[in-house]
Amino acid sequence: MNWALMAAEAIGAAARPPRSSHAAIGSTIAAVIKAVLFDFGGVLTTSPFEAFAAYEVEVGLPPDTIRLINSTNPDANAWAAFERREVGTDEFCRLFEAEAAALGLMVDASRVLAGLHGDLRPGMVEALRRCSEAFPTALLTNNVEPMADGEMRPGFADVVALFDVVVESSVVGCRKPEQRFYEIACERLGVQATGCVFLDDLGVNLKPARTMGMTTIKVADPAAAIGELSAAVGLELA
Repeated sequence: MNWALMAAEAIGAAARPPRSSHAAIGSTIAAVIKAVLFDFGGVLTTSPFEAFAAYEVEVGLPPDTIRLINSTNPDANAWAAFERREVGTDEFCRLFEAEAAALGLMVDASRVLAGLHGDLRPGMVEALRRCSEAFPTALLTNNVEPMADGEMRPGFADVVALFDVVVESSVVGCRKPEQRFYEIACERLGVQATGCVFLDDLGVNLKPARTMGMTTIKVADPAAAIGELSAAVGLELA
């Protein structure tokens, strides 16, 4: 989910070279798709927006308050700066709460950050595993700080290890939906954008990828998204 963003189960900045078997297998299955790219939060995990909505209900904020704050000046607001590691947690909280106040809202930014920790979606993880056996794969995540494997929640490191390439906004200094973010992923995988399929839960993050020529899949219903991915890559993923 880019802000996925907001997958604040931030991921270590590691990349392993594509496995040699990928090209041969993938070329026989789907001549067009050469690599599969996944967002993390809201795709491989449950959506942070669910936690945001619960917080809004709990404290009596209007629905979609957090979305509203993050959609105001989205390329330069507190969240954007946080994901590029231009500000730390304390400064982010101060800025985010000030942005909320400017909209006439009172928000506890620390509670918002706590909502970033989703649960893994087993079906989507299995789809990733099968894709990783046939294609080079990349994780494209907007996160707020890199995290070592040992600090990840149980099971998360195993999922991240399935990827050939991991691109984190907090490491590379740019974020979805900036085009450079997607270019970095393609460069590290050694593929053209036109040979990629990319899954994200936010349309704003899919738009530039689609403009670059990627096949894009918006993840709202995970089962439906897995079906679309299966059709795109020519594999049984469920």
